[in-house]
Amino acid sequence: MLSILANRTYRHLFSAQIIALIGTGLATVALGLLAFELAGENAGVVLGTALAIKMIAYVGVAPIAAAFADRVPRRSMLVALDLVRGGVAVFLPFVTEIWQVYLLIFLLQSASAGFTPTFQATIPDVLPDEREYTRALSLSRLAYDLESVVSPLLAAALLTVISFNSLFAGTVIGFFVSALLVLSVQLPSPQPSQPRGIYDRTTRGIRIYLKTPRLRGLLAINLAAAAAGAMIIVNTVVLVQGQFGLTQQDTALALTAFGGGSMLAALALPSLLDRISERPVMLGAAAFASGVMIVGAMVSNFPMLLILWVLAGAAYSAALTPSGRLLRRSAHPEDRPAVFAAQFALSHACWLLTYPLVGWLGATFGMGLAFLAMAAIGTAGAGAALRVWPKSDPDVVTHIHDDLDADDPHIADAEKTQRGFRHAHAYVIDADHAAWPTR
Repeated sequence: MLSILANRTYRHLFSAQIIALIGTGLATVALGLLAFELAGENAGVVLGTALAIKMIAYVGVAPIAAAFADRVPRRSMLVALDLVRGGVAVFLPFVTEIWQVYLLIFLLQSASAGFTPTFQATIPDVLPDEREYTRALSLSRLAYDLESVVSPLLAAALLTVISFNSLFAGTVIGFFVSALLVLSVQLPSPQPSQPRGIYDRTTRGIRIYLKTPRLRGLLAINLAAAAAGAMIIVNTVVLVQGQFGLTQQDTALALTAFGGGSMLAALALPSLLDRISERPVMLGAAAFASGVMIVGAMVSNFPMLLILWVLAGAAYSAALTPSGRLLRRSAHPEDRPAVFAAQFALSHACWLLTYPLVGWLGATFGMGLAFLAMAAIGTAGAGAALRVWPKSDPDVVTHIHDDLDADDPHIADAEKTQRGFRHAHAYVIDADHAAWPTR
C-alpha cells in the first residue's frame, strides 16, 4: 500500500492532508474548551450549533465552490483555500463572544467545503491506475482514523505546557504547511471542452450524480452509514458515562474501538477490491452496519459495546471507502470536482438529518429506540441501494443515439439501426448523454 508514496506528487498531497487533519483535530479540542469558557454548562449547545453550522456550510457551499473549480487552476484554488482556513484560524484565540465562534466556524468550514472535494477529485488524476487509486483511498481512510486518535493525545500533551488558546496556533501552522506542500507540486487541471453558465456549473455535479444509477446507490449507502455513524458519535458518551456509569477515559476507549475497526477494514479493502467489485462490498457493509444497530439495542455492558463498535467501524469504512472509485468512474476528469462536491454535499446532508434525530430520540425515548430507529434508516438505505444500483454495472455500455445528427463526431464509429446510431464506450452523463440508458 505504501508503494504509492513513491509518486512525489501524491506523497506531497498526502502529507498535506495529514498535516491539515492534525491541525483541524487540535482546533476541535481547543474549540470545545473555548465553548466551555464562554458558555459554561451551555457549552454543549454551542458545540451542537457549531456542528450544525459546519454541516450547513458543507451542504450549501460545496456545489457553489465546485462551480468555480474549472475556472481556476486546481493548485491555485487549493493553496488559496488553505490560506483562507489558516487566516480564519488566526482569529479563533481572540474570540470573546459566542456569535464570533459561529461566524468563524462558518467561514472555516465554507473554505473546507471548497477545498476537500477539489482535493479528492485531484487524486484520481494524479494516480490514474485504479489499483493505485484504491490504495490511496485506503490510506486516506487510515489518515482520518489515525487523526481521531492522535490529535486528542497530542492536544492533551500540549495542554500540559501551553494554554488551550495556543492549540489554535497548531491549526494555523497545519493549514499553512499544507498550502506549501500543495504549492510544491504541479497538479493537473482538466478543463471543459466548452464554456458553461453559472447555473450549469453549480448544478452539474448534482445532476450527474442523481442521473447515474451507481451514484444513486451510493447516496443510499451514505444514508445507511450516517445512521450508524451518528449513533456512535452522538450517543457513545451517553451510553458509556450515563448508562454504564464509567469514565471519560472509557468513552475515549469506545471511540478508539470504532476507529480501530475502521482502520482494520481500510487495510483489508485494497486486496479485497482487487478480487470483488464495489457493489457487494459496499451493500454488504451497509446491511451489516444496520445489523450492528439492531444488536446495539440489546447492549448491556461495556465489553459488548466495544465489540459492537469495532464491528460498526469496520462496516462504516467498508461502506464508504470505495466511494471514490465510483465517483472516478462516473465522470469525465473535468467534471470530477463537481461530482466529488455533490458527494460531499449529499453525504453531509445525510449527517445533517441523522445527527439531531438520533440525539433527540436517545434523549426522549431512550437508547434502545434510538438504536432501532437508526437500524431502520440503515436498512432502508441498504435496501434502496440494492434496488437502484444495478447488479450488472459495466463501465462500457452499449447504447443508441436518436438525438444526434448523422455527421456528429461522437457517432462517427456507430452502427446505424432503425432506432438510431448504436455504439459502446465508457458511459458517463455529459452533453452527449443526458440520461442513463434504460435498455
